[in-house]
Amino acid sequence: MIPSAVDRLPASWWHRGVRGGSHELVAPRGRPAWAAFVERATATAAHATFPGGDWDEAFAFALRPLVDAARAQDARLDDDFGRRLGLRLARLAARALVLELNLERLAHRLVGETPQERFAHFVQHLDLADLVAKYPVLARLLGQACLHAVAAHRELLDRFAADRGTIVRTLLDGRDPGRVAQVETGRGDAHQHGRSVAVLTFEDGRRVVYKPRPVALHARFGELVAWFDGHTRLGLRVPRAVARETHGWLEFVDQAPCADVTEVGRFYHRLGALIALLYAVDGTDMHYENLIAAGDQPVLVDVETLFHPTVGIPADPAVRALARSVHRTAVLPRVLLGEHGALDIGGMGGDHGELFPADGVAWLNPGTDRMRLVRRPAPMPPARNRPSVAGVEAEPADYQGALLAGFRTGYDALFDHRAELLGDDGLLAGFADLPVRFVPRMTQLYATLLDESTHPDALRGAPDRDLALDVLWDESAEDALRALVPHELTDLWAGDVPLFTTRPGSRDVWSAGGERLPDLLPESGLEAVARKVAALDEVDRHDQQWLISAALASRPRPVDHRSGAGVPAPLEAGIPDPQRLLVAACGIADEVLARASTDGGRVNWVGLELVDDRHWAVAAMGAGLSNGYPGVALFLAQLGALTGAGRYTAFAREAIAPVPGLLRSFAADTELAVAVGSGAFHGLGGICYALARLSTLLQDDEITGWLAEAVAVAEQVEAVGEDPANIVEGWAGGLAAMLAVHAETGLPAAERLARRYAARLIAANPGGDGFARGRAGVGWAMLRYARHARDQRHGVAGRANLRADHALRQRLLDVGEADHSWCSGLSGAVLAHAAHPDQPVDTYTLHLDRCLNALAVHEPLRDLSLCHGELGVLESLAVLAERGHDLATAMLTRRAGLVLGAIDQYGARCATPGGVPSAGLLTGLSGIGYGLLRLGFPERAPSVLLLETPANPYPRKENPR
Repeated sequence: MIPSAVDRLPASWWHRGVRGGSHELVAPRGRPAWAAFVERATATAAHATFPGGDWDEAFAFALRPLVDAARAQDARLDDDFGRRLGLRLARLAARALVLELNLERLAHRLVGETPQERFAHFVQHLDLADLVAKYPVLARLLGQACLHAVAAHRELLDRFAADRGTIVRTLLDGRDPGRVAQVETGRGDAHQHGRSVAVLTFEDGRRVVYKPRPVALHARFGELVAWFDGHTRLGLRVPRAVARETHGWLEFVDQAPCADVTEVGRFYHRLGALIALLYAVDGTDMHYENLIAAGDQPVLVDVETLFHPTVGIPADPAVRALARSVHRTAVLPRVLLGEHGALDIGGMGGDHGELFPADGVAWLNPGTDRMRLVRRPAPMPPARNRPSVAGVEAEPADYQGALLAGFRTGYDALFDHRAELLGDDGLLAGFADLPVRFVPRMTQLYATLLDESTHPDALRGAPDRDLALDVLWDESAEDALRALVPHELTDLWAGDVPLFTTRPGSRDVWSAGGERLPDLLPESGLEAVARKVAALDEVDRHDQQWLISAALASRPRPVDHRSGAGVPAPLEAGIPDPQRLLVAACGIADEVLARASTDGGRVNWVGLELVDDRHWAVAAMGAGLSNGYPGVALFLAQLGALTGAGRYTAFAREAIAPVPGLLRSFAADTELAVAVGSGAFHGLGGICYALARLSTLLQDDEITGWLAEAVAVAEQVEAVGEDPANIVEGWAGGLAAMLAVHAETGLPAAERLARRYAARLIAANPGGDGFARGRAGVGWAMLRYARHARDQRHGVAGRANLRADHALRQRLLDVGEADHSWCSGLSGAVLAHAAHPDQPVDTYTLHLDRCLNALAVHEPLRDLSLCHGELGVLESLAVLAERGHDLATAMLTRRAGLVLGAIDQYGARCATPGGVPSAGLLTGLSGIGYGLLRLGFPERAPSVLLLETPANPYPRKENPR
């Protein structure tokens, strides 16, 4: 007699699947319920012939005894239920099954002529009892998934039977739709033991949405939208709802195209007003899956995260401002950055056909005996949130005007009628006791943990899986988050995405199991919303409109550092006397100050930042010189030194207040500092240069102390890091910065570090020819060191000079004239050559004149920035003028006048997408302001693009002409 599978399982086989100290749901014979279920299922396992299909269908076939045992519990559980459950089990077991498949292949126990036949043999002869005994944690996950799916599906069917009459009357216009033809579960994440949103499709094709949680919040939001619509007259649509105490049903809203672009404009006008309303009530998580484009109607289908608490926000005032802004709604572009690019997952994003920008799990050679796991980007789920005309989706940035107009309409309605919202009898008070979602972490983290914890090593025993999930403790520095971790682990062990709720009128949080965590929140959501609504005003509206424009500008698109279009003619030049340039710089500085976020002696800015030189992101400024607060502080301090205006220097000093804490973090975590790198504009070199200049401009000895710490950190990074050679992120930038620090302060450590950078650069092989990231910049930095080293009698000077001279000659002779920028084009090449008086200018007089003529005759660039705009171009003329080149001096005066004229007529246009104003140095307002100071006061405002200081100006040479 052949023993049954259950007889072949050791009596204690399931023990290693039980978490230590946990209280399991116990079935007869002392087993947990999942273990008893798995034993019953394996007892009926029998070999069968696989009928064919994809790899996941094959694994589902191998696990069919579990599905059969689940379906046996209720006759209403049909084939479609079994298919969906089987595929879920296949995904849970895939890694372990693939490992077992390969072990069988290596042991030559698979039968078949082809890889496909051997794979089929494996799934047909899988010993389920052996599998669950070997991987008891997998058995637990599979058993739980079956039990939870059965209970959740039964519950759904029972609830539908009880609510059918009301559903037909309320959501289906009173017309009987026929029987339920399909129940599509798994719409969204699973919570509370496998419960998820489902879509029920009837015989006549109509559909309704089932939500396994109360939808009273949705119904109340509908009332708020009706009030809002009464004041805006926009005709906003909200799905109809049937609310029950434990669950609810919603009208199914399907995507529909627009008839023409006029309807697309109405869509974005309405969406702008909805953004204003969501902003006012602290709505969040309104990403692309929660918004449906139903013709000209943007319809929100999930509003569980209204009145969302703001917790765990750093003290940085810009971070806090961003966390309380329209950005938090996630309707605006929300760009995820990864090693494979960028993806907009915001309510306007979800680009069709795009891949997730980070690696996910995929399978190589699926359905064969050589199947194995690989990492590659996964396709994003289809989106239904973008309006379209004739099959072509609208680009949100093309409808910025309509979106902003709608936002203003909505904001003004909220401002004008806020008395109806506030107070004990106001509309907002009606939300006080309704459950709302509290999302303490990105759901993607939970999804990743659930996926990665199905690794075979985590499935052999509960302690092994606990180790995989314990990363949550490492990600929970704050007390509030640490209090949630035990409940998160409980949910993850149940196979669920953790769920927490709160009430707008309470500071308490509830776990998925109903446990109350008192006073976990710093304030209630209703208090925060009431304070925000009471503070609505014109200044706040302007700030939010800027964020909308900036977010639209951050939509993924190619980044081009070449100089762009010119200012539209005609352009009336101003007179570039120093006083006018100073006044213009003050105007720009005042705009920078107006955009600042301040709190408790700290100041920072929300800006558009270029990340990895590939993608724009709306973010609080970091510590980089190029687009961070040190660059803004440098401009303000330089202006304060020239004008004597205390407001500029005060803001500069407050802007760099986070630097000591940052340096302590770097000292404690060398890997973090190594990630920052040595560069002059994106790295530690730029931080050191800014501190050196600020210590002089602000006359602050404390900053000098910070500088010494920063140089010490840079020394540690140089010793272990492997940076590129270039100026922006790498050793050449570090070299130039340390030479400037030494010239400014005489710090010996800076000179020692410069020598080490120079030694590294001799063996480096930079790519490209540009100044920012190419040979021209590297050669310039080495020539600068060569001049210093010769004065100090260091032997590296000759070798550096030869290498740099070759790089600069090649760049200057090969450069084209189409791109005039500092970072990659003609101006950078001229700068690199002309910045060194040791270079034989006479040898290149004709070519240099041709370059200058090319720079002089082009129309002024619309972009005025330092990076690849007009003021970056003028820097080359300024350096040549300082060296006594008469032609460059005349050209510089004329071009400076045109810059003033462009500012008067068109404003200070930044290098950001669409020219959105941002405070940064290389691409933003601070760099434009600094460039004006450089034109008016070159002897006091040294070149920041060349990392110069007043202590090491270029010696004047006789006019080479």
